Amino acid sequence: MHLKPGDPAPDFEGVITNGNTVRLADYRGKKLVLYFYPMDDTPGCTRQACSLRDGYANIADKGATVLGVSSQDEASHRRFTQKFKLNFPLLADTDQRVARAYGTVGGMFGPLQHLLGMSRRITFIIDEQGNIAHIITAPDVGAHATEVLRYL
Repeated sequence: MHLKPGDPAPDFEGVITNGNTVRLADYRGKKLVLYFYPMDDTPGCTRQACSLRDGYANIADKGATVLGVSSQDEASHRRFTQKFKLNFPLLADTDQRVARAYGTVGGMFGPLQHLLGMSRRITFIIDEQGNIAHIITAPDVGAHATEVLRYL
């Protein structure tokens, strides 16, 4: 499945860092920066998360919120969030259901990433109506917030 701007964003449901369940519908009326990343607490993923953390106020000023998605469990996400003082939730996609719906399973290392349950690094900006507005297929991890802001 290859999603493109203008497509309805696939619905999802999952547990976030604080243990609550969220759904795409919970974000209706607000822009959502839904970013998929391979793994908690790795160098590139940490730089990306910290960029979004540092730019979060500007992202919120544009009427958007951020939700990170990877296949680690809630405990891993809580440790990652606490260690780097992330100010947005992370969704525990342990069964890769959300990653499959968005076509982010596997990636540069293809079968190995798939086997390890890792997503490709890709960001979807979803508009207030639940449609994909933009897709960032090769995020600049150190400047991801700046990239995102260009599309909001």
